[in-house]
Amino acid sequence: MRILLVEDDKNLQSQLKQQLQKDNYSVDTADDGEIGLYQGTEYQYDAAIIDLGLPKIDGKELIKTLRKQGIGFPIIVLTARDRWQDKVDGLDAGADDYLTKPFHPQELQARLNALIRRSVGQASPVIENGPFLLDTASMQVKVDGLDVSLSSYEYKVFEYLMLHQGQVKSKTELTEHIYDQDFDLDSNVIEVFIRRLRKKLDPQGEYQFIETLRGQGYKLRKFDEIA
Repeated sequence: MRILLVEDDKNLQSQLKQQLQKDNYSVDTADDGEIGLYQGTEYQYDAAIIDLGLPKIDGKELIKTLRKQGIGFPIIVLTARDRWQDKVDGLDAGADDYLTKPFHPQELQARLNALIRRSVGQASPVIENGPFLLDTASMQVKVDGLDVSLSSYEYKVFEYLMLHQGQVKSKTELTEHIYDQDFDLDSNVIEVFIRRLRKKLDPQGEYQFIETLRGQGYKLRKFDEIA
């Protein structure tokens, strides 16, 4: 999952980026609302974390502008302010949730996970598809009840496909959602990860759960579609 973090406090931004990367997110950062607006409209994100007290364009106006432009990814507002009206203003601008500084990193992770799941119609942290189970909270993957160990990026690809079961996802889209904006989009690394996922999750080729559509991308088939 790829996150946009718009925070002008350099220390907090660095801490949050490190924590989010530790939690298996890819993170792009912006120091002010102007840069945040550019990134939010130019790149694909699964969610954004936006501080209200930003320079150039404040967080509330940034969120309003993104929503007016049809940008629908979930947004969590960060605020150091105590007044309830600031929280209401952030939500009224189009944010989906808020956290008041200081907060515990685990709370941010839990809220972020919940918002991303709900944005694709998945309420539970545990996603099941036939013999496959993925727990987005613990990042645990099981096949037929047995644990399967995936690398960080293998997990990211599988998680994204599980959250979008039955949908065709191009290599470019997959790359944009698991890497930050500096990654070379021409790389064939997605093909490598798909090959590894097939080998680790379906070594006997019993389920044929990831379908390749030539010239289009990949689709994680819903179990009831699998013969």
